[in-house]
Amino acid sequence: MAPGGAGAGPLGIVAGAGRLPRLIVDACKQAGRPVFVVALDGFAEPGLVEGVPHRWVNLAAAAGAFPTLRQAGVGEVVLAGAVRRPSLAELRPDWRSLRFLARVAGRALGDDGLLKAVVAEIESEGFRVLSVPDVLAEATAPTGPLGRHVPDVEARSDIARGIAVAVALGAADVGQAVVVQQGIVLGVEAVEGTDALLARCAALRRAGPGGDLVKIAKPGQERRADLPTIGPETVRNAAAAGLRGVAIEAGATLVVDAGLVAQAADQLGVFVIGVDRDG
Repeated sequence: MAPGGAGAGPLGIVAGAGRLPRLIVDACKQAGRPVFVVALDGFAEPGLVEGVPHRWVNLAAAAGAFPTLRQAGVGEVVLAGAVRRPSLAELRPDWRSLRFLARVAGRALGDDGLLKAVVAEIESEGFRVLSVPDVLAEATAPTGPLGRHVPDVEARSDIARGIAVAVALGAADVGQAVVVQQGIVLGVEAVEGTDALLARCAALRRAGPGGDLVKIAKPGQERRADLPTIGPETVRNAAAAGLRGVAIEAGATLVVDAGLVAQAADQLGVFVIGVDRDG
């Protein structure tokens, strides 16, 4: 689905960290669709909101932006960008957020479970929540290599092992990524995120051919929030950790700046490949 034209009404963008919100803003501008950005304090890049209607909000008071979105004529909302999950002590929620937290209290929610609740909350306010691929289809990983390097037989075996582990990890709503070297699981992603996982695994690598990062969507993943994402920095961090490549789930992983991802992979001599986890 394209971002829509001017007649589609403004797109509400709840913006976290990284370049993804900027890419969506730019795509909407090219399509002639207005936007309204709800920029999350401490996450969204300051330059994102230059020249576009916006409101800065604290994560714990983000629900307070609903009336502003309605006044702006927003009917569709997309969640884009990374947000570190805070503890309840850090949140300092307003009354609206307290009501939401009270409804989900007592449920052991992982990231995906919490995001499903957030999406349901936004929809209960009358907004339609879109996925990033709905408005930025070209960001979805294709099947096959990005760049000229491809995994060899041993790397493919590690990828298969990584997919099996990542599926089990995701089924428990823990993380989306795993690093495997020669069949050995060097690390799995939890709250620290992929970049920190790669940094940790750099010190755990074994002698011989390097390992591989595997990143896939969780089984039953809420596709409108927190899809697995990579960018050029992921490739650079994988190479710095001594890995041979990165395997991502085709059709379910977002690739930010795909051209730069392929360029970085070629320059660093690592592969980046979109795979079918069932194949």
